[in-house]
Amino acid sequence: MNDTSIKPESVVLIGLVTSGQTREQLNTYLDELAFLVKTANGIPVKRFIQQLPMREPRTYVGSGKLEEISQYIKENEIDIALFDDELSGSQIRNIENILECKVLDRTGLILDIFARHARTSYAKTQVELAQYQYLLPRLTRLWTHLSKQKGGIGLKGPGETEIETDRRIIRKRISLLREELINIDRQKTTQRKNRDKLVRVALVGYTNTGKSTILNKLAKTDVYADDKLFATLDTTVRRVVIGNLPFLLSDTVGFIRKLPHNLIESFKSTLDEVRESDLLIHIVDISHSEFEEQIQTVQQTLNNLSVADKPLIVVFNKIDAYTFIEKAEDDLTPITSDNIPLDELQKTWMAKMNKNCIFISAKSGENVNNFKDLLYQEVVRLHKTIYPYDNFLY
Repeated sequence: MNDTSIKPESVVLIGLVTSGQTREQLNTYLDELAFLVKTANGIPVKRFIQQLPMREPRTYVGSGKLEEISQYIKENEIDIALFDDELSGSQIRNIENILECKVLDRTGLILDIFARHARTSYAKTQVELAQYQYLLPRLTRLWTHLSKQKGGIGLKGPGETEIETDRRIIRKRISLLREELINIDRQKTTQRKNRDKLVRVALVGYTNTGKSTILNKLAKTDVYADDKLFATLDTTVRRVVIGNLPFLLSDTVGFIRKLPHNLIESFKSTLDEVRESDLLIHIVDISHSEFEEQIQTVQQTLNNLSVADKPLIVVFNKIDAYTFIEKAEDDLTPITSDNIPLDELQKTWMAKMNKNCIFISAKSGENVNNFKDLLYQEVVRLHKTIYPYDNFLY
């Protein structure tokens, strides 16, 4: 939860158009970065974009662009300069010396949001480990800087006590956190093994696609859901019954572009719910202009987790928010997700996914019953396969 006692900080966003990234793509990424800033209770004020073959090794952007940013920051009393890519410790120091304001990168901001939203001791331990791993190579600049701060974006540091300056102590803390997570992993593995003979289903998807809302619809629970990135971090497992068939349904942490590697490692046990599930439900926000790229991001993450071959249902959510710009008859611009009617989009994806997908609105309830029927059929099929000798009445 955001600390409303702290005045919202103003933020400028900085990104690069490189040989592997177009201006249109970058603007989409910066839109997401601005959403992350708002989630962290900040105010995105302006964005700076530079086109370079590759990032400048010392200061990320060129000296001329950095001077332009510096002038704007001083004239408008900006609090934070936020970069869309991860910065090294030396880059942060070099940039901060020129801009004379707080400097953050995308990874640092995501870690900060995770720290703000962690509720259970388990989630807090995972986030703390990821934070220390991120901060250790940046220790020289960040530790003394953070120790003098009262709060603000990027300063939700690991722990509320005095921050140690000794690298040896930090490494020891990392080691202890890893041991703690190993013990928790053992407990959770035992818990999963002791579950009844029930099919396990996991909700996966890009962050803010409506996974928690769908969990609430299916399980008739009240899991926290909000129009924010990473509104929930802890894996929630609920026993769900559709018709006369019970199964276990878990809601997992949302994925995002450039998800910090340390976070993936720290949240290994959380993601084990995905690894050990029998069925994945991939939730997609069909109303988002970049939903196809979000699908690719999730698929890549599933590949990294070695679970891409699991049975899958794709649920295109938020059809109530889907809009398209109707093309004029003489308009020869290519057809994209922005100018294709929803019914045509449905036919396209139903054919591509071999009809193992469905379009719904969890918010309005449209087509949710059909989704339940599809889910019921798939769980029945899996239950008969996994527990062939179970005398269960379907």
